[in-house]
Amino acid sequence: MRKYYTRACNFFYGINSKKLIKNKLSFPLCGNKDISFNQIEIFIRNKKEIHSKIVNIKDINKLPLFIKNKVSRDIKKITSKRDFLRKKNHILMGILNMTPDSFSDGGKFNSTQKAFQKIIQMKKAGAEIIDIGGESTRPGSKIISQKSELKRVKKVIEQFKKKFPKTLLSIDTRKSLVMDFSIKNNADIINDVSCFKFDPKSFSSVNNKNLWKIIHHMQGTPQTMQINPSYNHVLLDIYDFFENQIKKFKSDKYNKRIILDPGIGFGKNLKHNLMILKNISLFHSLGFPVLIGASRKRFIGQISGPYDTKERLGGTLSSILFSLSQGVKIFRVHNVEEVKQGILIYERLMSK
Repeated sequence: MRKYYTRACNFFYGINSKKLIKNKLSFPLCGNKDISFNQIEIFIRNKKEIHSKIVNIKDINKLPLFIKNKVSRDIKKITSKRDFLRKKNHILMGILNMTPDSFSDGGKFNSTQKAFQKIIQMKKAGAEIIDIGGESTRPGSKIISQKSELKRVKKVIEQFKKKFPKTLLSIDTRKSLVMDFSIKNNADIINDVSCFKFDPKSFSSVNNKNLWKIIHHMQGTPQTMQINPSYNHVLLDIYDFFENQIKKFKSDKYNKRIILDPGIGFGKNLKHNLMILKNISLFHSLGFPVLIGASRKRFIGQISGPYDTKERLGGTLSSILFSLSQGVKIFRVHNVEEVKQGILIYERLMSK
């Protein structure tokens, strides 16, 4: 059975974008007139055979009827506004690892006092979401008990909304005990890298709850994910995964509160990560906001070789700006201040 996928491409920015939209020569991307497109790439998948073609938007009506109808539905989703962004051009999610063994900052913020100091610092630097995690999910990390994980983050979660009522609280966890506690303390987002599969109770914890759920893709587990990951076509396989997971929330009365994260570095090699980032605009056709977590990831070191650095800030910022140019707006980062600065300069340059 053939399946078709639609990716927005050939983008325009700033004043030029607005002029083209006004003259009906391009479509706004995700409801934002500052970035638009006038071409689409149509992927055709027939079992393991995959090919694609570029089509100008003015030629969509020339497509065979069944393809035209599919593409038209996709473009409606691609051009629709994303409620989560709240009229913002971008949103930064600051990472707070309250763990002794996270890959880049383990042990730095695993006390309540240090954690709140870090939160204040990230907020001042421009973070509008704080993503708190009590268990490392880096490649080869060890699983800890639910109680141990909750103990690490409990005090910060309890006090978070009292101290920072206007900041979005995201909880990075695979455990229903931590989810339930966080939801009782007004968490806004649950970020489960296993996509609510690690803990059998986790889906029930978030289903029909008035919060955002991050649908995160990971092949395997943190213990196995980097052992020879393989795909038929990584981009389309992840798209299919997203599509299937979105359906699971169909009966959820808050089923519009979904964010998609393709999971850079989670069960992907260098080739996979680059294909995802180069074609990230494909996921806009699912109609939900897209989040990228490329901060300090291994692929940056693989590309930069002898020019690799501990914080990989240059590679992180480069991947973020490239994703931003394709309409991605939510970024999970360690170095909030530097990334914020880079994005602000980029946006000003692109707006002219």
